[in-house]
Amino acid sequence: MKIDRIKKRILNQCGVNVTCKEFRKSIVLEGEAETWDKALKAGKIAAKYKYKGVVNKIKVKGVNPKGIRLPDIVNAELEGKEVDVLIIGAGIIGCSIARELSKWDLSVLVIDKEEDVAMHASSRNDGMVHPPLATLPGTKKAKYCSLGNKLYDKISKELDIDFKRVGQLTLCKTKPQYTALKLFSKYVAHKNNMGKIEFWNKEKIKEREPNVKMDVAGGVFIPSAGIVCPYNVTIAFMENAIENGVELSLNTAALDMTKKADSIIEVNTNKGSIKPKVIVNAAGVFSDKIAAMADDEFFSIHPRKGTDAILDSKKGNIVNSVVGIVDLKSSKKQSKGGGIIKTIDGNILIGPNAVEIMDLEDYSTDSASMEEICKKQFSIVKGLGKEDIITYFSGIRAATYEEDFIVEASETVRNLVHAAGIQSPGVASAPAIALDIEKMVVEKLKSIQRVKENSKYNPYRKGIVNVKKLGDMERDKLIKSNPDYGVIICRCEEISKGEIIDALNSPIKPRSVDAIKRRVRAGMGRCQGGFCMPLVTEIIAEQSHMNMCEITKKGDHSFILSNSTKGDEGNDSL
Repeated sequence: MKIDRIKKRILNQCGVNVTCKEFRKSIVLEGEAETWDKALKAGKIAAKYKYKGVVNKIKVKGVNPKGIRLPDIVNAELEGKEVDVLIIGAGIIGCSIARELSKWDLSVLVIDKEEDVAMHASSRNDGMVHPPLATLPGTKKAKYCSLGNKLYDKISKELDIDFKRVGQLTLCKTKPQYTALKLFSKYVAHKNNMGKIEFWNKEKIKEREPNVKMDVAGGVFIPSAGIVCPYNVTIAFMENAIENGVELSLNTAALDMTKKADSIIEVNTNKGSIKPKVIVNAAGVFSDKIAAMADDEFFSIHPRKGTDAILDSKKGNIVNSVVGIVDLKSSKKQSKGGGIIKTIDGNILIGPNAVEIMDLEDYSTDSASMEEICKKQFSIVKGLGKEDIITYFSGIRAATYEEDFIVEASETVRNLVHAAGIQSPGVASAPAIALDIEKMVVEKLKSIQRVKENSKYNPYRKGIVNVKKLGDMERDKLIKSNPDYGVIICRCEEISKGEIIDALNSPIKPRSVDAIKRRVRAGMGRCQGGFCMPLVTEIIAEQSHMNMCEITKKGDHSFILSNSTKGDEGNDSL
């Protein structure tokens, strides 16, 4: 029997005596392992047997997994609220789905446990709009990456977001590598409908990327690769959705669900019970937990952390595109190997690496990861060093054991749709995933009610003006109309008070320092808010009618000020 073969193989290769059972179309693993690596390997072995999914419940000896961090807020704000669609998760996937559903005359509610949208993977990635080069033909990753990449030209114009097709250059050290990559690229380009590819010799590479210092045999260039600011894209999706009638409830966590027969009738949150007709699971690394709440647990997420470093914008012209090198080791780690990325905001970003972890919210960084990234990426081009790093961060990929996206209606719960297991290339894929989820949701609703188009739907959204990018005459005219645009708050990024106020008055109403940073880049420069944070805090307090001691850096308990040193209200001007 297949089950016996799996058990034997896991025992031989991992030293773990597991209990295996088939549940619906998936396989469930239970038992105890000495280490997380062994438990993880057991899941990967089971995935090779082509079940619908692997549910890995193997525990690690002596380790109690950390619980999900939940908001402190408890109230009845949403108690009894009836909606047509409830979307759980306000990352780029949930927000892009919300925008597509706003085309219809429906009541749509998006909830997220954080204080802002894009607080997890959607703000913790490199912002690449990947071409489908590293996605296996025939997978959902390949399908949605190919389709989504092509949608960004239209989306960027509609949502007023910065997007540029800078191209991706993959370098090869040896002639055999170059020959193999050319053959592979031609095959994938055809199968994945990738579009144009170019093969560059040494001379062409030197001409287009003069700072490449390593000796290379050649490279493959894909012009369709692009860059965006991933959190600004997510914000833009959600703002446009809100403008078209979608509701957003932040600091709202799904805690459990109530079912009747084969349908979910209530989703219970820290703000009360919501009564949705259709639920969309777009919960990222928590998507398997949401599936389990609905008694539809057919997959497991194993978090995979990646660390990136951001370099000073003064080095922004070191590369002209996204530059990486063929890494034979990366294919074994389910990673594309990282690279040197010229971001949409002018900085250089290097990374990420790939490390399997247990904790779903472990965003710590470590010296070993930084050394790994720097050693690899600094060897590719000249002119970069550790002294150029201004900050670094980690993000967590929501990987399934099948290493593919889950974009489908539930096979067992009538009113549940999954957009789960979305890891890289999630940014590129999001618009295409949203289109398919929209169709699934509308089809379900049409079976129980009449669904009309939203006659007032407007696909266009106006972003916040970027004063730094204006011409002299435009800037002068703007400042004369509103002097706040002439008051520079963030010197590193040249961000004005007017831009910060615009952010505070935008549809999502940000209230933390980092939420402002994500929208207008105040605090993103070399000093990382050392100069402007007190000023931004004061502006938030003034505009939001809050006490300065209530302002947080990133929500939760990350208060910037503890108490006033003078005055009664703690709101004295800085």
